Amino acid sequence: MRLKNTDLNKIIKRTITISPNASILDAREILLRHNLKRLVIIDSKKCPIGIITEKDIAKTIYALGDKPIKSVKVSGFMSKKLITVKRTDSIYDCAKLMKKNHIGSIIVLGNNGILEGLITKTDLASIFLTHAISPLKVSKIMTRNVITAMPGDSLLYVESLLIHNRISRIVIQRNRIPVGIITYRDFVPAKLPYWLSQSADPKEVENYKMNSPNEFQVNQMNHLLHFKAVDIMSSNPITIEADEDVGIAVLLMIRNGISGLPVVKKSKLVGIITKADIVNAIAQA
Repeated sequence: MRLKNTDLNKIIKRTITISPNASILDAREILLRHNLKRLVIIDSKKCPIGIITEKDIAKTIYALGDKPIKSVKVSGFMSKKLITVKRTDSIYDCAKLMKKNHIGSIIVLGNNGILEGLITKTDLASIFLTHAISPLKVSKIMTRNVITAMPGDSLLYVESLLIHNRISRIVIQRNRIPVGIITYRDFVPAKLPYWLSQSADPKEVENYKMNSPNEFQVNQMNHLLHFKAVDIMSSNPITIEADEDVGIAVLLMIRNGISGLPVVKKSKLVGIITKADIVNAIAQA
């Protein structure tokens, strides 16, 4: 997919950072409060030394089992393999690095290795709206092999699908009609009330009880096998027709703060389009 302008400076954004000594609960709270998917960890010289995502947090929480998490630091589960670019690189360079490394963000470094900003899949997908040279149908770049689950499937099964297939979302379908979607973000609040009862402020625990009573009560079981997909899925997912333009898909993702859309034809599931698909299309230009 060719672009009118490939200047990287137009899409570099400043990002929220965190110390390696911060706790997993601190990281989770920042992600949810600012509606972020990742945080960059910096040292005392403001140089990036790691990155964590909501996916990392979800995996870490479940791996801990019943162990206390008060002492679990960001440094213990952050990814230390950083993929970086400089301001002089192009949008194509970023897209190719994201595709090659199967990642959703690139760190931009300035002089002396200091953090200058972050570029995400959302930033690259947004470029399509203003810089794409020609229109492109969703069916041309969508992923046709969709990993799905049923509303009554165990959440443990759904989690295994996410991890083993290295994907970020599962479409929940009934008779090939999308009825819900589950992402790693859905897992984080689903498990945390149990942990909050151990280590968070009592007022925060009470807020969870009042705002999400069913979710809180289910979490007291403390076993994923007791969860069903329907318990935490986002119902009535936003979908897009296969013959729509990719630009419409990008608009729907940005307006609704999501990263993927089930693709349908006559209401039946035929694929899924994600920001990663759009990045891959740019990388192939």
